Amino acid sequence: MEENREFNLKLVIERVRRDRKDFLKLMAAAFVVASLLIISVPRYYRCEVLLAPETTTSTMGGSLSSLASSFGLDLSNNMTPDAIYPELYPDLMESRDFQTSLFDVRVKTIDGEIETDYYTYLKDHQKQPWWNYPKKWIGGLFHMFQREEPTYSDGSNKLNPFALTKDQNQICDVISSKVGCHVDTKTYVITINVEDQDKLICATLADTVRVKLQYHITQYRTNKARTDMEYYKELTEIAKQEYDEAKRKYSQFSDSNQDVVLTSYQTEIEDLSNDMQLKFNNYSTMNTQYEIAKAKVQERTPAFTIVQGASIPVKPAGPKRMLFVIAILFLTFTITLVWKIRKELMEQFK
Repeated sequence: MEENREFNLKLVIERVRRDRKDFLKLMAAAFVVASLLIISVPRYYRCEVLLAPETTTSTMGGSLSSLASSFGLDLSNNMTPDAIYPELYPDLMESRDFQTSLFDVRVKTIDGEIETDYYTYLKDHQKQPWWNYPKKWIGGLFHMFQREEPTYSDGSNKLNPFALTKDQNQICDVISSKVGCHVDTKTYVITINVEDQDKLICATLADTVRVKLQYHITQYRTNKARTDMEYYKELTEIAKQEYDEAKRKYSQFSDSNQDVVLTSYQTEIEDLSNDMQLKFNNYSTMNTQYEIAKAKVQERTPAFTIVQGASIPVKPAGPKRMLFVIAILFLTFTITLVWKIRKELMEQFK
């Protein structure tokens, strides 16, 4: 076994020394080709934002759980107030509603040459390797001979996530590849990742995604409370109008009949006074409920702690040009060596 190993090592060293010109030529060619390929790939930057969401607990739910546990029951899984758990936040960011909300975000490159919305930036201002242009040209040529597929339109020019155009759907796929989200199942820390070819746009979009994610979560968490608040606000306004009307009638009748002592007039005044008091009590009750509903909205609004905010990256995240060239050189050397000693290897295997 030791003789075979020594024989193999000597064979490799001898073959590399004898055919070193072939190795040098092939590796030089591989270096040039690898360099041309990797230089054509645009560099990209990555920005990360870390969020720690507020954990929601229910005092009443905790009391019921404690009481039920004394009877051998477990209600902990049924007391969660939210249907969207932190684990579902990445799915929320993958939705078309969320992705299309980024179309109108204003972005600006760090050199100041491009300042537009994010949709136009992704559609018209992305750098691509040279081998993508023939592919796009051939794809456009085939598209000319394809039959146009019917598209749905609601008659307005507004963006409709329900019926996206082909270009809009492609931009959503690009956003999906550039914007990502990960939630740690132990700590529930939300990590937002954004990649882009421009470092300023990368940081700008990372912070924007953080704000929009917080907004979407807040809208969901406060949806029921906001609906109740609007309902009590409407009832309060109606009750206020009824109270003002009852007060106006009472004041007008009292002023018109100050010197009248007839019992019928006194009874009418008392009826108007009682009606005004009832309307005031109703208005006061609805106003109290409205204030409680507003407080409930604030209570249901989640709080987020920014563990790591967005910042402009200093170094590009990829592609790793040096590693790519080294890997190609190593692969070229290995393939050439195997090809040179293929006969000896086959004899040894036999």
